[in-house]
Amino acid sequence: MLSRRTMIGTIAALAALAAGPALAQQERMPVVATFSILGDLVKQVGGERIDLAVLVGPNGDAHVYSPSPTDAKKLAAAKVVFVNGLKFEGWIDRLVKASGTKAMVVAAAKSVKPIEAAEEEHVHDHGKGDDKSHDHDHGGFDPHAWQDIANAKLYVAAIRDGLAAADPAGRQVYEANAKAYLDRLDALDAEVRAALAAIPEAQRKIITAHDAFGYFTRAYGVQFIAPQGVSTEAEASAKDVGRIIRQIKAQKIKAVFLENISDPRLVERIAKETGARMGGRLYSDALSEPAGPAGTYIDMMRHNIRTLTAALTS
Repeated sequence: MLSRRTMIGTIAALAALAAGPALAQQERMPVVATFSILGDLVKQVGGERIDLAVLVGPNGDAHVYSPSPTDAKKLAAAKVVFVNGLKFEGWIDRLVKASGTKAMVVAAAKSVKPIEAAEEEHVHDHGKGDDKSHDHDHGGFDPHAWQDIANAKLYVAAIRDGLAAADPAGRQVYEANAKAYLDRLDALDAEVRAALAAIPEAQRKIITAHDAFGYFTRAYGVQFIAPQGVSTEAEASAKDVGRIIRQIKAQKIKAVFLENISDPRLVERIAKETGARMGGRLYSDALSEPAGPAGTYIDMMRHNIRTLTAALTS
């Protein structure tokens, strides 16, 4: 028969064991990421040491997002808040102030060489006489830096350093997770370049809804032409749409693509008026649902390149 002392000790041990997962959950560092793509990168580096909240979820448009009181509570409880930077989240400064958070705010794109408005207009065939109001919300910069995998690697480094600064005890874990993920990104970059190498440069022209792929163009040589600017808040003008329709016809551009965050009607209209076929759906500013084709950043880039190459080679 067990003594009273032994029985009490056994019960205490069992109680501690049962509470272990709950205690471990409580001990995770609370972290916030502003949108789903950034959230996945933070998750890859933070792993089991963080309790991650993402404000703008799958298929959500961070350009036009309206924060809620619940978002302010998430920021108030966080120890680190990761934002894209480059004025992608026009609402984040107001939210940080309203929340009263004491969290460290880390801009993941802080080391990126940004595409300036003038450079972007050249890359995307915007003429000198075009309306430049598309860019004002982002301070003259294209904020979609993650579309170049080399920039995603800079994001990972910023995330690693931010987490380690807030949680020094986890530094080795964050460094190991980041290194493993950076190796995967190197392999992904090689995969994208190999897929595009088979497509003649003259054929690498497509139409999308808004200018979310400027960094992809700079890195990989695919020209994206869009009636909207870098923000979905700006409506395409009749002049922009007309110019693109003429360009599609003159250059015999093969396909137009929907985006998961954009109203499809504009792209569908362009396809109808030009005879260009619908090339599929690209993921630009947000991931899909976890079980969808772009549930992670790596899945998103793979889906996009496969969708592009399928349309451009058929």
